[in-house]
Amino acid sequence: MAEPEVDPAPEGQPALGFVKTVPNRCRICYTCVRTCPAKAIRISKSQAEVVPSRCIGCGHCIQVCSQKAKRIVSTLYDVEAQLKSGARVAVCLAPSFPVEFQEEMDFRVLVGMLRKMGFAKVVEVAFGADLVAERYRQLLCEQPYNQFIATTCPAIVTFVERYQPELVPFLAPIVSPMVAIARALRMDDPDLKVVFVGPCVAKKAEACNADIDGGPDVAITFRELRYLFLRWSIKAERVEPSDFDPPHPSLGALFPMTRGFLQAASIKEDLLANEVVAIDGIKGFTSVLEEFANGTMEARLLELLCCEGCIAGPGLSSEETLFKRRERVSHYTRYRQSQLDHEEWQRHVDRYVGLDLNRRFTPDDQRLQPLEPAALNEIMKKMGKYSEAHELNCGACGYHTCREHALAIAKGFAESEMCLPFVIDTNLSTIRKLTHANQKLASTQETLMHSERLASMGQLAAGVAHEINNPLGVVLMYTHLLLEECQKESPLRPDLEMIVEQANRCKRIVAGLLDFARQNKVAFQPADIREVIRTSLANLATPPGVTVEVEHLDGSPRIELDRDQIIQVFVNLVGNAFDAMPKGGTLRIQSRADQATLTVEVKDTGTGIPKENLNKLFEPFFTTKLMGKGTGLGLPVVYGIVKLHRGEISVESNPDPSAGPTGTTFRVKLPREAKRQGE
Repeated sequence: MAEPEVDPAPEGQPALGFVKTVPNRCRICYTCVRTCPAKAIRISKSQAEVVPSRCIGCGHCIQVCSQKAKRIVSTLYDVEAQLKSGARVAVCLAPSFPVEFQEEMDFRVLVGMLRKMGFAKVVEVAFGADLVAERYRQLLCEQPYNQFIATTCPAIVTFVERYQPELVPFLAPIVSPMVAIARALRMDDPDLKVVFVGPCVAKKAEACNADIDGGPDVAITFRELRYLFLRWSIKAERVEPSDFDPPHPSLGALFPMTRGFLQAASIKEDLLANEVVAIDGIKGFTSVLEEFANGTMEARLLELLCCEGCIAGPGLSSEETLFKRRERVSHYTRYRQSQLDHEEWQRHVDRYVGLDLNRRFTPDDQRLQPLEPAALNEIMKKMGKYSEAHELNCGACGYHTCREHALAIAKGFAESEMCLPFVIDTNLSTIRKLTHANQKLASTQETLMHSERLASMGQLAAGVAHEINNPLGVVLMYTHLLLEECQKESPLRPDLEMIVEQANRCKRIVAGLLDFARQNKVAFQPADIREVIRTSLANLATPPGVTVEVEHLDGSPRIELDRDQIIQVFVNLVGNAFDAMPKGGTLRIQSRADQATLTVEVKDTGTGIPKENLNKLFEPFFTTKLMGKGTGLGLPVVYGIVKLHRGEISVESNPDPSAGPTGTTFRVKLPREAKRQGE
């Protein structure tokens, strides 16, 4: 068996500090928060910590944690200290012990193992349950018109004291069977030390509760008892079987099961009379207490269990089904009933008839005080809850409503990140931002690579142009000299004219190379984009059949730019648009501006550019025009000028008539205010 967490509670340990978090095991699934009826879990530094002052000791957080991040704080050292002290020590086994041990050993062997360990007496708490059951019968007879909440479950008692203190007057002033048997044993032997063994964490707290006198000196769980057997090398095959010490119980052995208390006390749960209500489990007892507090319940007695009976407590190591556990308790009780000497049992009951079974209760309100609506709404907004439509109340955070979660945040028990919809929305927003940033980075990288290619080609072009210009000038000069000497009728004249024409063409190409290659500085000055576009159009003759439309939309037309260079941009773009419409069409130029940028679109209804060519448009010497009609340097020059202005240029085109109107749109976006060198 795995060793339980052995962490002895220090002297003066607060009554409910018996559940701890194992560091770094918690994975923040909020399962413990969801199942905790007291919301005694604080989320801090990625760990779910139990707050002792709020914990009721139910142990549900231990049972539901798949990572084993919650452990019971052990009190084994106190038990060992008592056994080694030389004092007489009695051990009391809770009536759920058959669930833990009956499968592997007879109860007599278990008793023998405890005697071997050194316990002077081994008794059953079930007899204390018999005494308590009798006292409840008397209470209901003596006060037939009062309502009571049974106090057999310490977790229920603590929950009422801390989270519904207005119901404290309704708590039955009767001790639990554990305290009853401890008082009975000390009535016979005042110096006797008493150890309780059971399935419950809350019993550890009850054992050191200042409101309860005469309880056991220390309480441990069945899991801890198993470890104690291992620690002391107590083995079943090495002990002599033995029976429990008297007094032996009767129907008090049914106490671990829901409604077992009622049967032991001969209290009938009559559904017609509805005077008794028996409920177990977190949802059950909390809803019943809430309704009881509202004053809408007429029941005289509420028998509430925090777990599904004491056969399902966190201090048990059994993995059997709930029904199998019930069967083991029932089987053991039937056997003991068949062997019980009822006359002797009644003599023991009569002997303890004067035993004090009363107890006190202390209200200790731990409810979170409400916030002002404005402060609560401010926290809600931080979680993305701007209206009731955003309050999903999904419970993923562990709280019933978004407002409960917000209140817990304000009091330091929760964090905004516990809200699953909030985290999802935040992550989606982050993903969108990262995607946008990634796309922008990819675009910037592509632009940078393109610029580097252009710069390399520009350096090459400048060198080539420089080397070609001189011999080209010599060719043109001597050709013109030959033309001057050549007769008009000479058959050589057409050849010489061809040389001049092609040489001039080479000269234009070289001039384009120099325009492309030179690193011009931009001379920024205020300008009106409307005047720039007008001048650009004036430099070109509009082909027949082509209609030009110019439209200036929103925003101021004022902008800082290099007028001559931008005119060169639009002359190139408009000239290309004219060439793309050999059969006529419409050229539409639109400008619009916002506070930061000015955008100009040059849109034609021409033949369009194939998709595979779009990425090559700004590469030097690439052209879609016929041989001799273009140099492939116009758009690279345009690209360079736009980038020198710290702007952007993009193109959209459709060459397929079946996909819609054909044509191409160049979009130039320029900053309204110049960013000069060094800025």
